[in-house]
Amino acid sequence: MEAVKPILLAEDDPKDAELTVTALSEHNLVNAIEVVRDGVEALDYLYCRGAFASRPEGHPALVLLDLKMPRLDGIQVLR
Repeated sequence: MEAVKPILLAEDDPKDAELTVTALSEHNLVNAIEVVRDGVEALDYLYCRGAFASRPEGHPALVLLDLKMPRLDGIQVLR
């Protein structure tokens, strides 16, 4: 059986991040939800570098990107 992949949430507003995590949790998802605060952290997570260098390899099941974030916005992350 394949391991359950995490969900990556890139959101700079703590209240919006909390609302999103709560909404996902209400649907009884078993996926871990990894929250990053900006586009640079999102790319670090996706490329397993920096603070995320030791995370398990593999892509998340889902990536939720805020479009307006500091340092790199959601559109820049997609590019």
